[in-house]
Amino acid sequence: MDATWDDETLVRRLRAKDDSAFEALLRRYMARLLSVARRFLKNEEDARDAVQDAFISAFRSIDSFQSGSKLSTWLHRIVVNAALMKLRTRRRHPEEGIDALLPRFQPDGHQVEDSVDWSLSADQIVEREETRALVRRSIDQLPESYRVVLLMRDIEEMTTEETAKALGITTAAVKVRLHRARQALRTLLDQQMRSAK
Repeated sequence: MDATWDDETLVRRLRAKDDSAFEALLRRYMARLLSVARRFLKNEEDARDAVQDAFISAFRSIDSFQSGSKLSTWLHRIVVNAALMKLRTRRRHPEEGIDALLPRFQPDGHQVEDSVDWSLSADQIVEREETRALVRRSIDQLPESYRVVLLMRDIEEMTTEETAKALGITTAAVKVRLHRARQALRTLLDQQMRSAK
């Protein structure tokens, strides 16, 4: 195995069924793809299974990889799809509603509780590790169908159309879920910021 192989060489060797190329692929992309799977799946074992499924799928379909594309982007999409499949197969319980997490409004249209003024710039907030952990925990509290859309659009930076296609829903449904997920996330973060003061 040669760690200096570029993606083009790696793909060529994978297509030739070179075992050392598969090892190189795992070493190069395993950690990054596991991180992606963990964002979608709350269970470590499920995340690892999704990544394993993604690598097997990638290995089997390497001949369909288009050379003009980035290998990392292609693998990323495969692991997102594997995570979504894992979510679909384990859906046993009815999903909780999101309404309790949304901001509440008075009859005149004003929020019952004003949003917290976080007084730090967005850059300062993002730099703080505890804030990142708080955001992750808050995202994890969202009902699955909203959490997944938020992750795909805002974290994975997929387009509305790509998200709709991957989830098998309309683009309008993606937009509604994303809007409601962002509102609920803001409400959850506001509650945390209020209690921290």
